[in-house]
Amino acid sequence: MKKLFLLSFLLCGCHSLVIPDSFQYQKIQTDYYKLASWQKITDTRSPIRIYLEGDGYAFNYAGQPTNNPTPRGTFLRKIAFNDPNSNVVYLARPCQYITDSLCTQKDWTTGRFSEHIIDSILQAIQIISKKQPVILIGYSGGALLSGLVINKNSTIPIQKWITLAGVLNHTKWTQNLHLPPLTDSADLNKLPSVPQLHLIGDKDQVVPYPLTKTLVDEKNLIIIPNATHDTGYENYLPQVYGK
Repeated sequence: MKKLFLLSFLLCGCHSLVIPDSFQYQKIQTDYYKLASWQKITDTRSPIRIYLEGDGYAFNYAGQPTNNPTPRGTFLRKIAFNDPNSNVVYLARPCQYITDSLCTQKDWTTGRFSEHIIDSILQAIQIISKKQPVILIGYSGGALLSGLVINKNSTIPIQKWITLAGVLNHTKWTQNLHLPPLTDSADLNKLPSVPQLHLIGDKDQVVPYPLTKTLVDEKNLIIIPNATHDTGYENYLPQVYGK
């Protein structure tokens, strides 16, 4: 319970954020869930950079599941909304920022990586990309989900996969932190065979960097000094933005 409390505290961080005028809200209807997104797409010839949110406010300070997993922190939104590239999309996870009668607590707890979730994210990316190349950037639990999506994808040209403070195998992650297993979720047992880059903070208490080191090739890994789960990435954003 103390461990869940710590994770909830670190993942929350309640802040407001102004959305730039260049980003337009788009609700995406998939075969199962409705998904919230904010999109800036101005060049049909360039890759679309899709930022996939983490697990959000899945647990409260007492370690209990919440009734609304919409993120309270702004870490990934700030990075996405400041991306200077022509085509940028911030994509929320199912049940975040939106009311959907199909949502249940399982969708952001034990089933946060279920087949319904994976298929919905994949379909949303297909709708967004219209077969344009995609650079997929996943934060925290969104890293694992984006990897599952890439492994299942057969139609979208994935140009690169980037993870920020990413969970890459939930079985090893929950075991490492002595958390309950995610019994209703698929796991990423094989990393996608695409160009990739993984960034992790050496002070991250939510996703410890030694665990990440055991899962990825060292040449694809950047360990950021003094960075936590959602701070300290500023000097490394050029690598994320491809600048």
